[in-house]
Amino acid sequence: MTVISVVPGDGVGAEVVPEALRVLDDLGLGLEYDVLGHVNAGTYLDSGTALTDDDVERIRRSDAALFGAIGDPRVTTPDYARGVLLRLRFELDLYVNHRPVSLPDERLSPLKDVKRGAIDCVVVRENSEGLYAGIGGALRQSTSHEVALDVEVNTHSGVSRILDYAFGIARSEVCMVDKSNAVPNGGRLWQRCWADARRRYPEVAVRHLYVDAAAMRLVSDPAGFDVIVTNNSYGDILSDLAAELGGGIGIAASVNLNPATGFGLYEPVHGSAPDLAGRGVANPVAAVLCAALMIDNLGHAAEAEAVRAAVARTVAAGRCTPDLGGSLGTEEAGAAIRAELR
Repeated sequence: MTVISVVPGDGVGAEVVPEALRVLDDLGLGLEYDVLGHVNAGTYLDSGTALTDDDVERIRRSDAALFGAIGDPRVTTPDYARGVLLRLRFELDLYVNHRPVSLPDERLSPLKDVKRGAIDCVVVRENSEGLYAGIGGALRQSTSHEVALDVEVNTHSGVSRILDYAFGIARSEVCMVDKSNAVPNGGRLWQRCWADARRRYPEVAVRHLYVDAAAMRLVSDPAGFDVIVTNNSYGDILSDLAAELGGGIGIAASVNLNPATGFGLYEPVHGSAPDLAGRGVANPVAAVLCAALMIDNLGHAAEAEAVRAAVARTVAAGRCTPDLGGSLGTEEAGAAIRAELR
């Protein structure tokens, strides 16, 4: 039995995750769900803890986790999100953030003259180090002499393994993005690991871009990328840019993955969207595509491709939520995808 941990979370997460589960149920894969419905901002506000040690172990024991969103306007501290998402990333060593981008319909891209399917790439973001490692501090806080430090962490093992992952999934090319001309210490480490990786994978074409040039090239020629690999903060930014070019974060899926264990936390990119929560108009596509990515990695490639094709057909036909140009609500959009699957 394949067990999936399900964490709907906050805001629209609790609305779109059920649609993804309904799609999975229609596929008849025999999945079992362990729903952690209490992991949310309400629990955090009541107890000061949203994710307990027991919750982490329940998730660890499952085969994969399907996540909704974390974030609530009532919570003003970053400790909540860090205590859920970053805790799972670090404790389960989910060192890969894998974000595929594929344009399902040309009308969705802000770029002119981009054809459907022309944008088809993956941004691979190092997920356990960099500026998000939480190392740093502040001196003389809340004064005019305040000093704040956030330390970027790069390790040889961490950089090497994210590069290995990127080369392992490449179809044609890996583009490594850094800022080694301005950030010398981490830059030298990335460049040395990059040179080693290129020797390990001589059959894969390679390209190196500084992050500012990569951002410009994504806009001018997004179809020219296959796999982009970069550090935590640059990957955060570039993957959002790529997602917008590919139709917006409402259809952007991602997985936080440990390739060694095979465990993945599958998470829509759009967040909790409190302005949309409770209105019944949240777009379920990203959650559904997360479910497709999940079953693909669990060995159900044909079913995953069928889900992606059904999503593309419903979006192209305008059977979708208002953010994609349709008029359907969340549940209606989910039902349209399931009808297309049948």
